[in-house]
Amino acid sequence: MRTQVAIVGAGPSGVLLSHLLAADGVESVVVETRAEGYVAGRIRAGILEQSTVDLLREVGLGERLDREADPHRGIYLQWPEERHHLDFFDLTGRQVFVYGQTEVQKDLVAACHARGQEVHYEIGDTALHDTASTGSGTDRPSVTFTDKDGVQQRLEADVVVGCDGSFGPSREAVPQEIRRTWEKTYPYSWLGILADVAPSTDELIYAWHPDGFAMHSMRSATVSRLYLQVPNDTRIDDWSDDRIWDALATRLGHGQDGWQLTPGPVTDKSVLPMRSFVQQPMRHGRLFLAGDAAHIVPPTGAKGLNLAVADVALLAPALVAMLKGDPALADGYSDAALRRVWRCTHFSWWMTTMLHASGDPFDEQLQLSQLRWVTSSEAGATGLAENYAGLPIGF
Repeated sequence: MRTQVAIVGAGPSGVLLSHLLAADGVESVVVETRAEGYVAGRIRAGILEQSTVDLLREVGLGERLDREADPHRGIYLQWPEERHHLDFFDLTGRQVFVYGQTEVQKDLVAACHARGQEVHYEIGDTALHDTASTGSGTDRPSVTFTDKDGVQQRLEADVVVGCDGSFGPSREAVPQEIRRTWEKTYPYSWLGILADVAPSTDELIYAWHPDGFAMHSMRSATVSRLYLQVPNDTRIDDWSDDRIWDALATRLGHGQDGWQLTPGPVTDKSVLPMRSFVQQPMRHGRLFLAGDAAHIVPPTGAKGLNLAVADVALLAPALVAMLKGDPALADGYSDAALRRVWRCTHFSWWMTTMLHASGDPFDEQLQLSQLRWVTSSEAGATGLAENYAGLPIGF
């Protein structure tokens, strides 16, 4: 097979990139290890930055989003006996939108089908070849794989883009001698649930508590998403639904100033490890990395999906120009993307360390001091709001 851009990974970053390239007349083929239904059903991010929503609207992917997404002006920050609302729109003129990654993926896949995008699902043995090549003559990058019928395939391209996450082959295809990585593993995890119950709050609640962090998020008017800080070795079987709801009620302040947490049927339950990871460069020869293939952030700052969207928003015009003979944007892609990556990595770390119990009494007092400052200082609140609602793409 032959195409201009081979995209490894059919999650949001890969499929959005194919959409942006097609709008500029660039052909691509997407390959994906998992089944289409599995990719579409993965329960991941739920908060879209203003910049992400603006981009999706701009490229014709905003119709259902505008109809069904729930705009939010801000969040609540709380600790025992206190809850404070930060209004992002008043502070920055920007807001966020509750619209799950599953919904974004549905919109992207529908657009794929509508334009006849070639996507190969359920492949195996994926390998990248000659990605350091010039891309001319027979010296051309390629991706080999076994398709779902067991047939070995070779996809030649001018460019290969790795959108295949933490465990795909693209990250490892950057030679070890030139790549640098930074990683931090946090000493706690999140126990997350989906529940068929209307949210008990109008905005997300981020709660510091001596027992551990808790968060009340949502996916729709009838589905709530909630999280608890738990130890890294937590077994999901040790947490019954009743135990989860009791811990959430304690940490989220059930009964505080009359507020009530309404429990409901739990439909999904999982433990999510927390880590930060950055790899650079995000470009080597004819290979480009985007999204989780290059960086991971803890979910506290709601940045993972939004960072992936920002990556491909920078990458698409760079590839279009490169394929037309102008390499300048492509040459600058890694540095430009990493500027935002490190800003969001810091913000996610900052939110995480401000809100999660460490068991250290000194840390506890620092966290409470920081929370009081953020909720009482316009400058502190604006800094959080600017980062949470999202810096402009290209920052």
